[in-house]
Amino acid sequence: MDPTATTENDPHPSPLGHATDRQRTLLKVTRSEGRVSVTELADRFSVSAETMRRDLSALEARGLVRRAYGLAYPVETAAYESDLVARESAHSGEKERIAAEAVRHVGDAETVFIDEGYTPQLIARLLPDQRLHVVTASLPIASALAGRTDYTVYLLGGRLRGTTLGTVDHWATEMLSRFVIDLAFIGANAISRDHGLTTPDPAVAEVKATAVRVSRRRVFTGVSQKFAVSSFCRFAEVTDFDVIISDRRLSSSEASKIAALGPAVLRV
Repeated sequence: MDPTATTENDPHPSPLGHATDRQRTLLKVTRSEGRVSVTELADRFSVSAETMRRDLSALEARGLVRRAYGLAYPVETAAYESDLVARESAHSGEKERIAAEAVRHVGDAETVFIDEGYTPQLIARLLPDQRLHVVTASLPIASALAGRTDYTVYLLGGRLRGTTLGTVDHWATEMLSRFVIDLAFIGANAISRDHGLTTPDPAVAEVKATAVRVSRRRVFTGVSQKFAVSSFCRFAEVTDFDVIISDRRLSSSEASKIAALGPAVLRV
């Protein structure tokens, strides 16, 4: 049976008609709102919860959404990437705990790379009071740290992306490749044991891959919804990281399987 087909005895037939049209609209809603409830979606689309779960299963099979705990989240792909505004409002509590744990790993590092994105911004705000050389591809992070007298801040040059205000392209990677970094805080749009760490934009992937290559220690930070999914461009393997930090909704089973590959996995 076609998993996207509606059942004849569905007590709530969709006003949108064919399942493909409904799923297309459903994907737009999920990407617009960032997190949606299965039951609320069923009411909104006037279909049964069973039909909605079937629609979401079809989208999940195509790598477009991720489902967990009765909710659905958009997966960032080559055609879709959220902006900073959306990232600030999503999973804020989890990201704050992840950032607080991340800065505990600075230790005696003297040179630190901080990736672009909202969780890295939280990490930057919580950095300890010690002499640091901070390298970043993020304009907001560089601006936030510029007034710190105990930090020397290096903003990578290059093309500025409007979605995340991060710099990319060969100017950024050439500058970054000349450094030797003690510790890198790196994020990703998706992470899986099979496909490693991925991101929708090839230019962003190049910057992240360069940061991984020039760093002695690497810490990944990301909410649990980013796990066991993949995006477009691979830039690193799970085994490249010393520490992986996520929230408590990352299952203990998945955390154990990742830890078996080498990195320490922390759920906060």
